[in-house]
Amino acid sequence: MSEKILLAFDFDHTIIDDNSDIHIINLAPNGKLPQAIKDQYDDDGWTEYMGTIFEYLHENGVQEENIKQNMAEIKLTEGMEKLLDLAKGDKYDSIIISDSNSHFIECILENFKLSSVFSKVFTNPASFDDKGCLKIKFYHKQDYCSLSTINLCKGRILQDFIKDRKSNGVEYSQVVYVGDGSNDLCPGLTLGAQDYLCARKGFSLWKKLNKAKKSKTKDEFVHSLKAQVFEWQSGEEIKDLLEKL
Repeated sequence: MSEKILLAFDFDHTIIDDNSDIHIINLAPNGKLPQAIKDQYDDDGWTEYMGTIFEYLHENGVQEENIKQNMAEIKLTEGMEKLLDLAKGDKYDSIIISDSNSHFIECILENFKLSSVFSKVFTNPASFDDKGCLKIKFYHKQDYCSLSTINLCKGRILQDFIKDRKSNGVEYSQVVYVGDGSNDLCPGLTLGAQDYLCARKGFSLWKKLNKAKKSKTKDEFVHSLKAQVFEWQSGEEIKDLLEKL
């Protein structure tokens, strides 16, 4: 067995300092969606809702090149480039687990020449049909995790990847999961005491963890968290953490 550290990243508001699903709306006429499109969203159907948005954009003349240019406007989170430069080292494996989509992530990683940093990207598959409309599918469909969306359980994906790597001769001494959103708690709960859940300050995961810490009644999920929590604002802070491990 060879031993490494696994770096697992969310994407939106983690690797990039934006939400790619929201940024694409800038391509709509006047940069806004009509109310009839907005009304089609419900809490359990974000991925399907994005499919509706892609159809609307296509109907309004948005082409593949327009989407590529739109994604090129998005910046990396501060310090993330230095962190990902460290992640290229032999002692690390790096993956992305994101509820965005494969086309957006591919565009952005290619733009920053970061594709080779990540051995795997787990996200909702997206591709263009023969008419040039971007279509999105569920990564999978699940009914076993209340913390995750129906189309993507980050915790299951993380644990399946770790098991698969172990069967291929690679074991992880530590897992460092970097995220910002409430759904990043799910993979965080699969981590052990030697691992780190890195929560971006000011965002929903950080808020949830801090609210539970201050509350008299413990959140049942947060209470079962074994991993060490590391609060971060810049990728350089996580880089410093890794250099100390």
